[in-house]
Amino acid sequence: MADPSSGVVTWIDLCDPDRVALDAALGRTLHSRALDQLLAPHRHRDDPRPTLEGHGDYVFGVFLVPELLADSTVLYREVDVVAAHDLVLTVRKSMAGFEPFDCVATRELHEAGHVRSPGMVVYHLVDDVAEGYLELADRINDRIDELEDHVEDWEGARVREELSSLRHDILHVRRTLSPTRDAVRRVFDDRVDVIVGEVELFDRDTELHFADAYEKLMRASEGLDLSRDLAAGVRDYYQSKVANEQNEVMKRLTIVASLLLPASIIVGFYGMNVHGGPEYHWSFGYEYVIALIAIVTVVQLVWFRRKRWL
Repeated sequence: MADPSSGVVTWIDLCDPDRVALDAALGRTLHSRALDQLLAPHRHRDDPRPTLEGHGDYVFGVFLVPELLADSTVLYREVDVVAAHDLVLTVRKSMAGFEPFDCVATRELHEAGHVRSPGMVVYHLVDDVAEGYLELADRINDRIDELEDHVEDWEGARVREELSSLRHDILHVRRTLSPTRDAVRRVFDDRVDVIVGEVELFDRDTELHFADAYEKLMRASEGLDLSRDLAAGVRDYYQSKVANEQNEVMKRLTIVASLLLPASIIVGFYGMNVHGGPEYHWSFGYEYVIALIAIVTVVQLVWFRRKRWL
């Protein structure tokens, strides 16, 4: 294994390892809970809680890298980390139909010799996670903008489905983002560290880098708060649109009923067949009643138009 003071970092990256491969890569005994988590398969919509915790001479972390798929589904790719003074082990997990997260940016920095401590390897992985949340927040806002632009022309069922999906995604992202943010904060709060002699796994410079990643996660959290408010605004606008449409329907039905009411009264009056009225003996009484109904209806229409009810 590499000497921590030599500036050489041993990084072992595994994808869906079994117990034999894991023991061969680590060369040490892990806490049973950490070992179970490293070996547990990752299942879509059954994501573990992100964490970063100390276990004696190593630090164990679970992180979820978010991604918004083409069908607007939020997918989380799990990356588990074991970091000690002499090595960093990452376990990337795949799911049925989905490739595992490819930490290509961190790998390139490591191969180029720019990552000189195990703590910095963990930081770059965490920074990838933070960037993923920032990008996800931006794409959720894009979905909200698209929904707002099409509230008028999309079918009501589609608008309601999209609003429900957005609300579910925002709540789910917040449930994973909050523990990720708390885990990163524990590093520069000195609540998670491994010290061998006078050498810290997360030295002061590394802690400052973790603080930068924490700020990115905070911006992502604020972006999700904005997304929630924007989605609520779109929902209120849609509900107002539905209420206005219902009011328009009710107004039209009321106008139709108002137009028919005088005609119904006239027909009912002359339909009583009470003798004695001169209209009953007119040869043009039928035409008279029709003309009276037409005149009353036209007067109503003119009145409604002047009142701008039509």
